[in-house]
Amino acid sequence: MAKRGKKYQTARERIDPDRSYTPQEGLSLLKEIAYANFDEAVEVHMRTGVDPRHADQQVRAVVSLPAGTGKTVRILVFAEGEAQRIAEESGADYVGSDDLVKKIQEGWLDFDIVLAVPQVMGKVGRLGRILGPRGLMPSPKAGTIVKTEDLAAAIDEIRKGRVEFRVDRTGNLHIPFGRLSFTEEQLLQNLSAVMETVIRAKPPTLKGQYIRRIVLTSTMSPGIKLDIPATMDLPEAL
Repeated sequence: MAKRGKKYQTARERIDPDRSYTPQEGLSLLKEIAYANFDEAVEVHMRTGVDPRHADQQVRAVVSLPAGTGKTVRILVFAEGEAQRIAEESGADYVGSDDLVKKIQEGWLDFDIVLAVPQVMGKVGRLGRILGPRGLMPSPKAGTIVKTEDLAAAIDEIRKGRVEFRVDRTGNLHIPFGRLSFTEEQLLQNLSAVMETVIRAKPPTLKGQYIRRIVLTSTMSPGIKLDIPATMDLPEAL
């Protein structure tokens, strides 16, 4: 393991390793121990009890963050005709069809999220091997295949703060939900929305404990262990 710097070690000394903090305490402490000279991302990491090898135990969902993500997102939309006009007027960064397919096949990937209308998915499907491993392939589960009449609302939702998450191979969730420059109230609102969505995404076939560990971090900080019941009750508490 790489040796951590003095600032990281000092920050870690402020965290009680034997304590589980409430979300409010954890966010307050996270701000206190921050030492980076940039606006760090704030993330929550969860160890779940699901077995991702089974198709009926996948955890995947999309959450709309009330206070936004604090990040500028580059939106690409595959569309033609009326849908293309709507996407352009709604502020998508890149809109097209065959031209964008060709550009991506040639190696261009300067975008963060991809939407597509159903009519062009036959063309977009050719990009599965490129977009799929990067989590960018439009899909119904991710809510990124959008009907023409819903396209403007989808683009607006992404701009305001929409985050997609899915369980990884080891059963963990990694979800960014704001920046350290946000107020504690904004971060609590976003974390509450995350927890509400995670709870709804619980596989009905799961037996045993769903969430086994919750850790709060920022880009540069050590992890802060959160109290599981208090964090899962956050949507009802706010």
